[in-house]
Amino acid sequence: MPPTLKIDFVSDISCPWCAIGLWALEQALAKVQGEVSAELHFQPFELNPQMPPGGQDIAEHLTQKYGSTPEQQAQIRATIAQRGADVGFSFNPNGRGRIYNTFDAHRLLHWAGLEGGGKQTALKKALLAACHSLGQSVEAHEVLLGAVAQAGLDAARAQIILGGDEFAAEVRKSEAFYTGHGINSVPAVIINDRHLISGGQPVAVFEQALRQIAAEPSTE
Repeated sequence: MPPTLKIDFVSDISCPWCAIGLWALEQALAKVQGEVSAELHFQPFELNPQMPPGGQDIAEHLTQKYGSTPEQQAQIRATIAQRGADVGFSFNPNGRGRIYNTFDAHRLLHWAGLEGGGKQTALKKALLAACHSLGQSVEAHEVLLGAVAQAGLDAARAQIILGGDEFAAEVRKSEAFYTGHGINSVPAVIINDRHLISGGQPVAVFEQALRQIAAEPSTE
Protein backbone atom coordinates (compact mmCIF):
# COMPACT_ATOMS: atom_id res chain seq x y z
CA MET A 1 0.00 0.00 0.00
CA PRO A 2 1.45 3.39 -0.94
CA PRO A 3 1.69 5.90 1.91
CA THR A 4 -1.17 8.40 2.13
CA LEU A 5 -0.23 12.03 2.58
CA LYS A 6 -2.59 14.58 4.10
CA ILE A 7 -2.42 17.74 2.00
CA ASP A 8 -4.00 21.00 3.18
CA PHE A 9 -4.15 23.46 0.29
CA VAL A 10 -4.60 26.90 1.87
CA SER A 11 -5.73 29.34 -0.81
CA ASP A 12 -8.14 31.97 -2.08
CA ILE A 13 -10.31 31.89 -5.19
CA SER A 14 -9.09 35.35 -6.23
CA CYS A 15 -5.41 34.28 -6.20
CA PRO A 16 -4.10 33.39 -9.69
CA TRP A 17 -1.06 31.64 -8.25
CA CYS A 18 -3.43 29.34 -6.36
CA ALA A 19 -4.82 28.10 -9.69
CA ILE A 20 -1.29 27.53 -10.99
CA GLY A 21 -0.32 25.75 -7.78
CA LEU A 22 -3.36 23.47 -7.77
CA TRP A 23 -2.99 22.41 -11.39
CA ALA A 24 0.74 21.78 -10.83
CA LEU A 25 0.07 19.78 -7.65
CA GLU A 26 -2.49 17.63 -9.45
CA GLN A 27 0.01 16.89 -12.22
CA ALA A 28 2.63 15.98 -9.62
CA LEU A 29 0.17 13.65 -7.89
CA ALA A 30 -0.52 11.99 -11.24
CA LYS A 31 3.22 11.42 -11.72
CA VAL A 32 3.58 9.69 -8.35
CA GLN A 33 0.38 7.65 -8.70
CA GLY A 34 0.96 4.15 -7.39
CA GLU A 35 3.82 5.35 -5.18
CA VAL A 36 1.98 7.96 -3.14
CA SER A 37 -1.68 8.59 -2.42
CA ALA A 38 -3.08 11.81 -1.05
CA GLU A 39 -6.05 13.23 0.83
CA LEU A 40 -6.50 16.77 -0.45
CA HIS A 41 -8.33 19.32 1.69
CA PHE A 42 -8.94 22.92 0.68
CA GLN A 43 -8.58 25.43 3.51
CA PRO A 44 -9.83 29.03 3.40
CA PHE A 45 -7.74 32.18 3.14
CA GLU A 46 -9.05 35.61 2.14
CA LEU A 47 -6.64 37.97 0.46
CA ASN A 48 -9.17 40.78 0.80
CA PRO A 49 -11.58 40.02 3.66
CA GLN A 50 -12.76 43.64 3.81
CA MET A 51 -13.66 43.81 0.09
CA PRO A 52 -17.12 45.43 -0.11
CA PRO A 53 -20.00 44.17 -2.27
CA GLY A 54 -19.43 44.96 -5.93
CA GLY A 55 -15.69 44.52 -5.60
CA GLN A 56 -13.01 46.88 -6.89
CA ASP A 57 -11.36 47.60 -10.22
CA ILE A 58 -8.42 45.18 -10.42
CA ALA A 59 -5.84 47.71 -11.63
CA GLU A 60 -6.87 50.20 -8.94
CA HIS A 61 -6.74 47.45 -6.33
CA LEU A 62 -3.27 46.24 -7.29
CA THR A 63 -1.92 49.79 -7.35
CA GLN A 64 -3.36 50.54 -3.90
CA LYS A 65 -2.28 47.25 -2.34
CA TYR A 66 1.14 46.70 -3.90
CA GLY A 67 2.07 50.04 -5.42
CA SER A 68 2.53 48.40 -8.82
CA THR A 69 2.41 50.33 -12.08
CA PRO A 70 0.23 49.37 -15.08
CA GLU A 71 3.40 48.19 -16.86
CA GLN A 72 4.39 45.98 -13.94
CA GLN A 73 0.87 44.59 -13.75
CA ALA A 74 0.91 43.74 -17.46
CA GLN A 75 4.27 41.96 -17.07
CA ILE A 76 3.00 39.94 -14.11
CA ARG A 77 -0.18 39.03 -16.05
CA ALA A 78 1.96 37.73 -18.91
CA THR A 79 4.07 35.66 -16.52
CA ILE A 80 0.97 34.24 -14.84
CA ALA A 81 -0.63 33.42 -18.21
CA GLN A 82 2.49 31.52 -19.30
CA ARG A 83 2.79 29.62 -16.02
CA GLY A 84 -0.90 28.74 -16.28
CA ALA A 85 -0.46 27.49 -19.85
CA ASP A 86 2.46 25.33 -18.69
CA VAL A 87 0.16 23.39 -16.35
CA GLY A 88 -2.99 23.48 -18.50
CA PHE A 89 -4.89 26.34 -16.87
CA SER A 90 -6.20 29.09 -19.16
CA PHE A 91 -6.25 32.65 -17.86
CA ASN A 92 -8.56 35.16 -19.52
CA PRO A 93 -6.36 37.03 -22.01
CA ASN A 94 -8.14 40.26 -21.08
CA GLY A 95 -7.48 39.71 -17.38
CA ARG A 96 -10.10 40.34 -14.72
CA GLY A 97 -11.96 43.61 -14.63
CA ARG A 98 -12.65 43.50 -10.91
CA ILE A 99 -11.70 41.65 -7.75
CA TYR A 100 -14.43 40.42 -5.41
CA ASN A 101 -15.09 39.21 -1.89
CA THR A 102 -14.73 35.41 -1.66
CA PHE A 103 -16.23 34.59 1.75
CA ASP A 104 -19.38 32.96 0.34
CA ALA A 105 -17.24 30.85 -1.99
CA HIS A 106 -15.28 29.61 1.01
CA ARG A 107 -18.51 28.74 2.85
CA LEU A 108 -19.59 26.61 -0.12
CA LEU A 109 -16.16 24.97 -0.27
CA HIS A 110 -16.43 24.05 3.41
CA TRP A 111 -19.80 22.43 2.73
CA ALA A 112 -18.43 20.61 -0.33
CA GLY A 113 -15.65 19.19 1.84
CA LEU A 114 -18.28 17.70 4.15
CA GLU A 115 -20.04 16.15 1.15
CA GLY A 116 -16.89 14.20 0.19
CA GLY A 117 -16.42 12.19 -2.98
CA GLY A 118 -14.07 14.67 -4.58
CA LYS A 119 -16.79 17.33 -4.67
CA GLN A 120 -14.62 19.92 -2.90
CA THR A 121 -11.87 19.61 -5.52
CA ALA A 122 -14.41 19.83 -8.32
CA LEU A 123 -15.98 22.96 -6.82
CA LYS A 124 -12.58 24.57 -6.20
CA LYS A 125 -11.58 24.06 -9.82
CA ALA A 126 -14.93 25.35 -11.10
CA LEU A 127 -14.62 28.48 -8.96
CA LEU A 128 -11.04 29.15 -10.04
CA ALA A 129 -12.08 28.80 -13.69
CA ALA A 130 -15.08 31.12 -13.17
CA CYS A 131 -12.80 33.76 -11.65
CA HIS A 132 -9.67 33.53 -13.76
CA SER A 133 -10.68 31.92 -17.06
CA LEU A 134 -14.12 33.52 -17.44
CA GLY A 135 -13.60 36.72 -15.44
CA GLN A 136 -16.88 36.24 -13.58
CA SER A 137 -17.92 37.74 -10.25
CA VAL A 138 -17.30 35.09 -7.61
CA GLU A 139 -19.46 36.99 -5.13
CA ALA A 140 -22.53 36.68 -7.41
CA HIS A 141 -24.83 33.92 -6.27
CA GLU A 142 -25.69 32.86 -9.82
CA VAL A 143 -21.98 32.34 -10.56
CA LEU A 144 -21.47 30.41 -7.33
CA LEU A 145 -24.53 28.23 -8.01
CA GLY A 146 -23.29 27.58 -11.55
CA ALA A 147 -20.00 26.31 -10.13
CA VAL A 148 -21.90 24.19 -7.60
CA ALA A 149 -23.93 22.55 -10.37
CA GLN A 150 -20.79 22.02 -12.45
CA ALA A 151 -19.20 20.22 -9.49
CA GLY A 152 -22.18 17.88 -9.19
CA LEU A 153 -23.40 19.34 -5.91
CA ASP A 154 -26.99 20.13 -4.88
CA ALA A 155 -27.73 23.68 -6.09
CA ALA A 156 -30.90 23.93 -3.97
CA ARG A 157 -28.89 23.13 -0.83
CA ALA A 158 -26.24 25.64 -1.87
CA GLN A 159 -28.90 28.32 -2.31
CA ILE A 160 -30.04 27.75 1.28
CA ILE A 161 -26.44 28.09 2.49
CA LEU A 162 -25.99 31.33 0.56
CA GLY A 163 -29.25 32.69 1.96
CA GLY A 164 -27.98 32.49 5.55
CA ASP A 165 -24.73 32.38 7.45
CA GLU A 166 -24.25 28.62 7.57
CA PHE A 167 -20.57 27.58 7.86
CA ALA A 168 -19.48 31.20 8.42
CA ALA A 169 -18.13 30.43 11.89
CA GLU A 170 -16.29 27.34 10.63
CA VAL A 171 -14.63 29.27 7.81
CA ARG A 172 -13.55 32.09 10.13
CA LYS A 173 -12.17 29.55 12.61
CA SER A 174 -10.11 27.86 9.87
CA GLU A 175 -8.87 31.21 8.55
CA ALA A 176 -7.81 32.24 12.04
CA PHE A 177 -6.03 28.92 12.56
CA TYR A 178 -3.83 29.28 9.48
CA THR A 179 -3.09 32.99 9.86
CA GLY A 180 -2.35 32.30 13.53
CA HIS A 181 0.21 29.72 12.44
CA GLY A 182 2.04 32.18 10.23
CA ILE A 183 0.34 31.69 6.87
CA ASN A 184 0.15 35.17 5.33
CA SER A 185 0.43 34.41 1.62
CA VAL A 186 -1.08 31.75 -0.62
CA PRO A 187 -1.06 29.15 -1.95
CA ALA A 188 0.39 27.44 1.11
CA VAL A 189 0.54 23.67 0.70
CA ILE A 190 0.93 21.88 4.03
CA ILE A 191 1.74 18.17 3.92
CA ASN A 192 1.14 15.94 6.95
CA ASP A 193 0.73 19.05 9.13
CA ARG A 194 4.52 19.53 9.06
CA HIS A 195 5.90 20.39 5.63
CA LEU A 196 5.12 23.75 4.00
CA ILE A 197 5.47 24.43 0.27
CA SER A 198 4.80 28.10 -0.45
CA GLY A 199 3.66 29.58 -3.75
CA GLY A 200 2.56 28.29 -7.13
CA GLN A 201 5.56 26.00 -7.60
CA PRO A 202 6.36 24.05 -10.78
CA VAL A 203 5.24 20.44 -11.13
CA ALA A 204 8.78 19.12 -10.52
CA VAL A 205 9.02 20.87 -7.14
CA PHE A 206 5.78 19.29 -5.92
CA GLU A 207 6.74 15.89 -7.35
CA GLN A 208 10.10 15.88 -5.56
CA ALA A 209 8.53 16.99 -2.27
CA LEU A 210 5.80 14.35 -2.44
CA ARG A 211 8.35 11.59 -3.01
CA GLN A 212 10.66 12.81 -0.26
CA ILE A 213 7.91 13.18 2.32
CA ALA A 214 6.35 9.83 1.42
CA ALA A 215 9.75 8.18 1.96
CA GLU A 216 10.07 9.52 5.50
CA PRO A 217 9.69 6.95 8.28
CA SER A 218 6.30 7.06 9.95
CA THR A 219 6.19 8.87 13.30
CA GLU A 220 3.03 7.05 14.38
